[in-house]
Amino acid sequence: MKTLDCDYLVIGAGLAGLSAAMELAPYGHVILCSKLTLQESNSSRAQGGIAVPVAEGDTIEAHLQDTLVAGAGLTNAEVAREIIAAGPARIAALERWGVRFERKTRHARETDADYDLGREGGHSVRRILHSGDMTGAEIIRVLVEQVRQQRSVQILEHHMAIDLITTGWLKVPGDDACIGAYFLDRKNNEILAVRAPHTILATGGAGKVYLYTSNPDIATGDGIAMAWRAGLEIRNMEFVQFHPTCLYHPAAKSFLISEAVRGEGARLLNGAGKPFMKRYDPRAELAPRDIVARAIDHEMKIRGDSCAYLDITHKGGTFLRRRFPNIYATCKQFGFDMAKEPVPVVPAEHYFCGGVTADTRGRTAMAGLHVAGETACTGLHGANRLASNSLLEALVCGHAAARDILEAPRTTARKIRIPAWKTGGAVPSDEAVVVSHNWNEVRTVMWDYVGIVRTNRRLARALRRIGTLRREIRAYYRDYLVTSDLLELRNIAAVAELIIRSAMMRRESRGLHYTLDYPYLANSMCHDTIIHDLPGGGAV
Repeated sequence: MKTLDCDYLVIGAGLAGLSAAMELAPYGHVILCSKLTLQESNSSRAQGGIAVPVAEGDTIEAHLQDTLVAGAGLTNAEVAREIIAAGPARIAALERWGVRFERKTRHARETDADYDLGREGGHSVRRILHSGDMTGAEIIRVLVEQVRQQRSVQILEHHMAIDLITTGWLKVPGDDACIGAYFLDRKNNEILAVRAPHTILATGGAGKVYLYTSNPDIATGDGIAMAWRAGLEIRNMEFVQFHPTCLYHPAAKSFLISEAVRGEGARLLNGAGKPFMKRYDPRAELAPRDIVARAIDHEMKIRGDSCAYLDITHKGGTFLRRRFPNIYATCKQFGFDMAKEPVPVVPAEHYFCGGVTADTRGRTAMAGLHVAGETACTGLHGANRLASNSLLEALVCGHAAARDILEAPRTTARKIRIPAWKTGGAVPSDEAVVVSHNWNEVRTVMWDYVGIVRTNRRLARALRRIGTLRREIRAYYRDYLVTSDLLELRNIAAVAELIIRSAMMRRESRGLHYTLDYPYLANSMCHDTIIHDLPGGGAV
């Protein structure tokens, strides 16, 4: 087995991973691993933008207050203040690298703070920096160009992390520490190891745990599952954000229609063509996402509608083509002209507020391991993420994790021998249909029983079924050679169990977790949900 050595290992190439790699590049050899290409990540699909208090009259405290309201009592105020306050400096860094955010005047100078700011649900003012309606794609494009120019950065595309390598697993005396990870080279179907004194886990979210999601196919919760198997604390996994408005079309694969569309005045209509949001919240379409998603879900169920409709026809084609060029063109491709007719929409899984417990600098309980981006749970989002705070967190915390590593003492990872990957009696599988079937079953169980609205009975049923599936996956993992599909199945099943167990622990409705058995807030439950098994306790 090939073992690569480096000073810094970054697993994941979304905004958090790329930000960290860029900061580390001048100080040593970086290996940056991406499951597919550098361009493919949740970050690259972000449409709305980055929430930063740069407008005249806006303040850190105002942004903080909106974040606290959305977080429903579980946002850590000091964490949120620190991340929000760091935003403007990181935006300036992006602009120095070449990111261009929309401005009110076409020829505004780079030094002008004349941003064309958007507004989204839960925000009291316009504070969303954006690049049209493809903000994430623009930021990732620029960062990928920059990181490819760094001679100290070794890029391994099509490399999927299998598991972290820890001194505890190797039975090395002393406190447990991360010294790297095993990877599957997806192109050559070979196993290799990367050894490093410092590892940053930034693998993104886990949308593919659910049947319907706005996430790309790679979002299988790999980092969260690996950290759980290594014995790290996992926090607040019951808080799964369902984006209210994904395009309802069989070929659209839950194409996201940005919240910024509602920020520009779009209304939600039921199947009878009637607006309904004011019956659920006085903020109507600009209520936080959890409220809007539940309202759509309820409206569809009581009427028997297959979808709701988003109407922004009053803005006209000229405005829509300029402000939302990609969304307008995509809807047109599927036969819907936003300027002339309401567009059919449904909720779909979008973002995890929970994850591996970490602070704003990415530090975890394990030496040598930092976590950033959607894989981490810093306390910023609480029980519900405020729109466009996710890119902010990834940008700020990816950079902060790298700075923390640079200020930390080196460990002795290179001195510890990493054993070759053992296949035992495993053989190539001729039963790929089993993996495919279990993939679909995990996602269907989660959508039907652990979705927008939950009950004790549904959760108990889901836990039993996911437990059975994980035992089947364990046997399959032992008997057959690993493939990327099997590794992803292993991870989504692990994340599914974490979500269900967390949801069963929260006997109230708060933020993104809503249960018919406990429909009200409970003061006694105003705390984080923590799962902390022994190392290997979550293993398959």
